[in-house]
Amino acid sequence: MKLPCLVVALCFGVGVMAGKYSRDVNEPKSSDGQKLEFRIAKLDQVWNKANRMQLSPVRQSELHSDLKIQEKDELQWKKLKVEGLDENGEKEAQLRRNFNVILAKYGMDGKRDTRSLESNHLKDHDIKEGDTFDDPRLDKLWNKAKSSGKFSSEEMMSLKREFQHHKDKTHEYNILMDTISRTEEIHKNEISALEGDTKEHVLHQKHSDLKQKMSDLNQGFERLRKISREGFSTDSEFREPRVIELWEAAKRANLSDNELDSLKEELRHFETKVEKHSHYQEQLELSHQKLQHVESLGDKEHIKRNQEKYNTIAEKTREMGYKMKKHMQDLSSKISREGLEHNEL
Repeated sequence: MKLPCLVVALCFGVGVMAGKYSRDVNEPKSSDGQKLEFRIAKLDQVWNKANRMQLSPVRQSELHSDLKIQEKDELQWKKLKVEGLDENGEKEAQLRRNFNVILAKYGMDGKRDTRSLESNHLKDHDIKEGDTFDDPRLDKLWNKAKSSGKFSSEEMMSLKREFQHHKDKTHEYNILMDTISRTEEIHKNEISALEGDTKEHVLHQKHSDLKQKMSDLNQGFERLRKISREGFSTDSEFREPRVIELWEAAKRANLSDNELDSLKEELRHFETKVEKHSHYQEQLELSHQKLQHVESLGDKEHIKRNQEKYNTIAEKTREMGYKMKKHMQDLSSKISREGLEHNEL
């Protein structure tokens, strides 16, 4: 009669231990037992520093998504390293650059940033006199488009998003170029220690990234010039700049009609994801403003309710941001890979 009870007790004990083990694995903790936001210590340190800097809610959410992507890539690289699949250190060097870009992008690299900096995407629709994009060429195009009378209010919103996206891409390019030049000297000994062909390959890869980004910027600017002059085409496939950018890259990748049709459908789903994420970013900003107002009134119960609502929206926005950026990363890799395969045929 005691045997069944013993079995139940053992099963319960195993279940508790399994649950505890799973939580311990999935929720990394610091040496003092506190839960860490990230499994990689340096990323967790960056996140804690960002919290002390009091970034805007949307900016903080974007950083969280970037750090999650970096964490995913670094954990994958560790597996590759164990399997001996990064012998020339190319992937490791790229991860280091990406990490330095994140630090610079959010003002945590210890250097005063004189490049065009933070933009508020939530105000993209507020088209005001005096809007500038920190680039005389962009400002000239934008003012020309505003005064042309070719665009409806909705089209002006879409165009503003594209101009803002181009400004952000230029900022990221400048950060990457600056990061590479600053870290090249630091890691020169590491590169110098590599053998001939491998050394040349690593150096080539670093600068080919810059070359590709510059090519993307030039093509993006030409698109803005054409739209500003001719207006949006009636058969425009997409509205979101990041999706448009991927679609333009796909059309340049020499894919078959069937492959383009399949990708177009996938990009439509992705665009829905981007728009949903943008909506949550707006809700996050509004929730933060409401919380600040409630805090000024001092009603503790009211503050608690609004803080819980804000935390829920913030968590959802971070989660969606990570999924959206990961999806974009996967789509970009897919387009590059398929385009390369076609060019090799």
